[in-house]
Amino acid sequence: MILSSMTKNGAILTAFALITTGTVALTHSLTAERIEEQEKQQLAEQLQQVLDAHHYDNQLYKDCVVITDERLGPRPEQVIYRAYKDNKPYALVMRHVTPSGYSGDINLLTAVFANGEIAGVRVTKHEETPGLGDKVEVKKSDWITLFKGQNVLGEDDSRWAVKKDGGQFDQFTGATITPRAVVGSVKQAVLFAQAEFDNLFAAPNICQGAK
Repeated sequence: MILSSMTKNGAILTAFALITTGTVALTHSLTAERIEEQEKQQLAEQLQQVLDAHHYDNQLYKDCVVITDERLGPRPEQVIYRAYKDNKPYALVMRHVTPSGYSGDINLLTAVFANGEIAGVRVTKHEETPGLGDKVEVKKSDWITLFKGQNVLGEDDSRWAVKKDGGQFDQFTGATITPRAVVGSVKQAVLFAQAEFDNLFAAPNICQGAK
C-alpha cells in the first residue's frame, strides 16, 4: 500500500513537473519573438536620437563592430554602429561608458560624422542623484543636446571641460562631477572616432546576421 501510494505521488509530481516545464517553454516560445522585436525597436529609437534617420540609408542596427579601447571606457567590449549614405561611410554611433560619475558608471551613445562633428549624444543608463546629476537625461534638461554640432580639436582642446575647469560646458548647480565625467567621456569617444574612422569601416560586420 505504501509503495503504491509513493508510486502514485511520484507520478503526479512528474506529471506536474512536465506540465510546468512545457508551459514555461511554450510561454517563452510565444514571447521570445515579441521581446526581440521590442528590443530592436528600442535600439532603433536610441540610435535615431543621436543620428537622424535621414543621415543614412542602411539598416543601422545590422552593421556594427565590437571594439575594446580605453577611450571608450573600461569595459572589455563596446558596440559601434556604422552609418552609410549612398554606399559611402557617413557616421559612427558608439556605445561608451565613463566610470567617473558621482554614483558610478554612466553609459552613453555618441554619433560622430566623417568630418569629426558630433551628430548627437545621449545618456542611456546612469545612477546619478535625482534632481542633480540626472540632468544629463534629455527628459530632465536639454544639457546633453548641446554636444550636437561640436567638434574636438585634439587632445589639448581646452574647450572640452566644464566651465569650473575653464571649459565651455555648463556644470549643474550642486553637481559638477556628473557633467565633468560626461564631457570627458564624449571627448575621448570623438577623438577615438576621428582617429579610427576608416579602420572601423574596414572591419568585418558582426551584425550581418541580425534579423
